[in-house]
Amino acid sequence: MKSKLVVVLVVLLTLISVCAGWAQQKPSVFQGNPKETYYMVMMVSGVEYWVGVYEGFKLAAAQLGVDTVYTGTPEYDINKELAVFNQVMTKNPAGICVHPMEPDSFIDPINAATAKGIPVMTFAADSPKSNRLGYITSDNVKEGYTAADAICKAIGGKGEVAVTENPGQLNHEIRVRSFRERIASNWPNVKVVASVATNQDMNKAFNGTRTMVQAHPNIRGIFTPEASSGLGCAQAALEVSKGEIKVMCCDINESVLDMIQKGDMFGAIQPNVVIQGYMAMMYLYMAKHQLLDPMNGWKEQGRPWGIYLPFVDNGLDVVNKDNAKFFYTKNYLKTRNTRGVDEGAQTMKRPALAF
Repeated sequence: MKSKLVVVLVVLLTLISVCAGWAQQKPSVFQGNPKETYYMVMMVSGVEYWVGVYEGFKLAAAQLGVDTVYTGTPEYDINKELAVFNQVMTKNPAGICVHPMEPDSFIDPINAATAKGIPVMTFAADSPKSNRLGYITSDNVKEGYTAADAICKAIGGKGEVAVTENPGQLNHEIRVRSFRERIASNWPNVKVVASVATNQDMNKAFNGTRTMVQAHPNIRGIFTPEASSGLGCAQAALEVSKGEIKVMCCDINESVLDMIQKGDMFGAIQPNVVIQGYMAMMYLYMAKHQLLDPMNGWKEQGRPWGIYLPFVDNGLDVVNKDNAKFFYTKNYLKTRNTRGVDEGAQTMKRPALAF
């Protein structure tokens, strides 16, 4: 009986010792405070593209134990987006992830945030002259090249094509410029004969396509740097060419996917939006908690802490009739049982699960 009692006491003392050791362990550096809030700031905040980005942003935050807020202006207006950014800055957030509509207009606001100790990441569009922490996006040059190769191959390597443009938005300008460059260097029998500025307006894209085709009736392909213009061009192409004109856009939404599946639109280039948001959140958290000691002499030179990431590539997919069914945002949210931009990381039903 005594021997059994001794064994029980030894086991209890061992468990107490182990538990005491666990209690004395420091919390993980990857476990933040739920009151620590990171903001995502947008322009045209209702665009479906942002939902996937925020889903990744929110997932990373939930796994880190911190919170998120999605905000922005519903309009294509640089002054209103700047106003939202400045309002967020007054809340002293842990970090800001922003899609700057115009690069230079955001230099001073981003610099003001970083001067206050608020790390800022840009995504999908950049403000390269600012003091932002880093920039995460798909390779805009590769997007333009990929679209050029796809359209030119589809039209048999010869013919006339056109583009739409959104002057002033850097990532869109790079996409279109790269599309033109790829055709000039790799497709000698294809020529870009027309362009129209749409500023992400579907109606302008629709009317612009009709005008371009009227002036150049042999247009066989059109590239647009975003989804709204792509829809307008594809709808016009159905009317003027019965769908023979190959329309390809960057970025997707439900309407674009529906048209692609029906064969009414040629295809789309889609950045990996979830990775984009997830990695942006991870870098902001790393910056806020200074989890790295970069080997770049920042302390000795008296410079602010920073990991200085000029460009992080989140990858891309080519969406066509065969795989379009896998890219519907509403289906993705349904499988994850989340409410998209209408919730923060701390109110998710299954916060720490990636799948």
